Amino acid sequence: MDKLFLAAIKEETIGLDYFNHTGVGKINATYSTLKLIGIYKPKIVINFGTVGAINNNLKGIIECTKFYQRDMDARDLNFVLGETPYDEIKEIINSDSGHSCGSGDNFVNKKIDMNVDVVDMEAYAIAKVCKLENIEFKCFKYVSDNADNKAKDDWKRNLELASKAFSNFIDKKS
Repeated sequence: MDKLFLAAIKEETIGLDYFNHTGVGKINATYSTLKLIGIYKPKIVINFGTVGAINNNLKGIIECTKFYQRDMDARDLNFVLGETPYDEIKEIINSDSGHSCGSGDNFVNKKIDMNVDVVDMEAYAIAKVCKLENIEFKCFKYVSDNADNKAKDDWKRNLELASKAFSNFIDKKS
């Protein structure tokens, strides 16, 4: 298999049978990605999912190329927000042309301290596994909400739109 398609949950990819699902959060994404890479040995991993927009000008499907771990907070130890202490990988930048994504193990519904375009719960983990395994990584996200006090309702309402938009996106690329 040349391409491995990953999403966190089935609800983000309704009708898209070629997707594997990692589960929600960085640990589930890490474990599932490693396991699936071992099985399928892909040349490229393509992640799709929903994101909350910190940059409220973003709509529809966007490509994320810069990844940060927004809930790694060791600032009291003089590390930068998002920096894992004593880890050589501080950020993952595959290209300067795309958007920045801050991943963390919480659903964002208010302002965060990190300056990123969008927030999710898995992309950083998948990007890091791909970087460590020397596998190309592409990440496309559907902006489902504005990471604000309406995020929960907006996200639920937009799940089906996300899978339809990604299906159309893939059809145009084919």
